[in-house]
Amino acid sequence: MIKSLFTSATGMNAQTTYIDNTANNIANVNTNGFKKGQVTFQDLLYINSIAPGSTVAQGLQTPTGLQIGSGTRVSGITKVFTPGALINTQNPFDIAIEGDGFFQVTLPNGELRYTRDGALRLNAQGNLVTSDGFLISPQITIPPQAVSVSIGPDGTVSIQNAGALNASTVLGQLTLVRFQNPAGLSAEGRNLFAETASSGAPIIATPGQNGVGLTQQGFLERSNVDVVTELINLILAQRAYEFNTRAVRTADNMLASTTDLVR
Repeated sequence: MIKSLFTSATGMNAQTTYIDNTANNIANVNTNGFKKGQVTFQDLLYINSIAPGSTVAQGLQTPTGLQIGSGTRVSGITKVFTPGALINTQNPFDIAIEGDGFFQVTLPNGELRYTRDGALRLNAQGNLVTSDGFLISPQITIPPQAVSVSIGPDGTVSIQNAGALNASTVLGQLTLVRFQNPAGLSAEGRNLFAETASSGAPIIATPGQNGVGLTQQGFLERSNVDVVTELINLILAQRAYEFNTRAVRTADNMLASTTDLVR
């Protein structure tokens, strides 16, 4: 009976983590480019009182065995990179990725990060930056004489100058990055991901080529969180937590009954 207390405690801890992850998903339902986390569980060590296949008599083996589990634990939280809905903002510096891939971002210390958040803006120098001011890589600079900016599906950035409205000038090319295992990226906050040994090395490509998606100007990708699914997950986690607490109470009552026998 003592073992059941600890077994139920592992279930309560696991469901607490499940609820924490679900709460984070719901909190980011309106975060641009956010990818929901999916919790996976695994059972813990088993105590083999009788191992399956043990010999019980000459030439006879037990068909099932007697194994008592020790509970559960959260084995990981996987980022699910299914696409989110594209919202038309009509802002020329909002860029959505239609398909796989990430924008490459350069931090002030020179390190690279990756994001699906295409809410880009111009800084004082005319550079395309994220909402936190981090430069997009490769760097794109819009000159002050530009009156309109056009970004094609292949990432080509072109402008029209005030003195030549009938002609366009190509400024540069946006590139995207993909990973062999995007679920292995490390979420850093601020809509940024960092490369890890599990994600593999970044593969840089022109939009529409080598497995990356296309860029869509004037659109933003919203979160891929389904609120209805997350609310159902909350209910399931709450009920599972309650069942584990009920198991704790049952074991406690049985221990109390055993204690009463020796009084």
